[in-house]
Amino acid sequence: MECLGFNKLPEGCVSIILSLTSPPDACKSSLVSPMFRAAAESDVVWERFLPADYHDILCRLVEPLVCSSRKELFLRLCDPILIDGGSKSFRLDKWSGKKSYLLSARELSITWSNDPMYWSWRSTPESRFSHVAELRTMCWLEIHGKMRTQMLSPNTKYGAYLIMKISNRAYGLDLMPSEISVEVSNSTQVCNGTAYLRCSDSKNKQMERLFYGNRREMLRSRVIEGDGRVPCEREDGWMELELGDFFNGEGDEEVRMSLREVKGYHLKGGLIIEGIEVRPKDSRK
Repeated sequence: MECLGFNKLPEGCVSIILSLTSPPDACKSSLVSPMFRAAAESDVVWERFLPADYHDILCRLVEPLVCSSRKELFLRLCDPILIDGGSKSFRLDKWSGKKSYLLSARELSITWSNDPMYWSWRSTPESRFSHVAELRTMCWLEIHGKMRTQMLSPNTKYGAYLIMKISNRAYGLDLMPSEISVEVSNSTQVCNGTAYLRCSDSKNKQMERLFYGNRREMLRSRVIEGDGRVPCEREDGWMELELGDFFNGEGDEEVRMSLREVKGYHLKGGLIIEGIEVRPKDSRK
């Protein structure tokens, strides 16, 4: 750095240069020298890393944030935080500053979710939201979510993920694949596939084989097989199932996400829904 003369530049100039990098790069640069450390901590740098509409996001927080600097605000927003009366969760990606949202189960359209015979709404300490939806028993599973792409970071590839759990009492969920899709309105972007809501309990699988017999293959013949995705574990204790992905440009379209299993006509239960997360796909875990 010395030979390039960076330490001879005014601190404000260095701050502008660092604001054109990334949050991790700005943090690393603070190790170069005291002057770089001061520049890397400046509001000029971290204001650039915050989304353009961050003032609007702050107005939507359930609990206000009090921060002494733009860097502190950025780091606080990298942790999930409730917005819009607790119906959504928001966070920034710590590597890129791009926006992610988690729509709660209450924000989704779940067929017959208001009928306590089929679905129950309950609170659980494992969820950031006040309620999650648990499928009690029914033969028709249909979950839809939607949001405006203007809420997201532009020129970014996003993935949509169903955040879920499968209870120990679950049954009938993976007898046949569910159909999953992500579609952007007024666009050719349509991502379709299939997925299996796997039961991790081997006893449940044995009971299903005993109860349903070889009806399983007959049921699956009603669906065109896709990639057959399965849920994976998350660090927060939930599971996630990728529904599809899309590229968000600079317009304002509606992105629609869904999971449907309506062709088996068999009873199923034990699926717990926290919501649908929409997050950048090209960010590091």
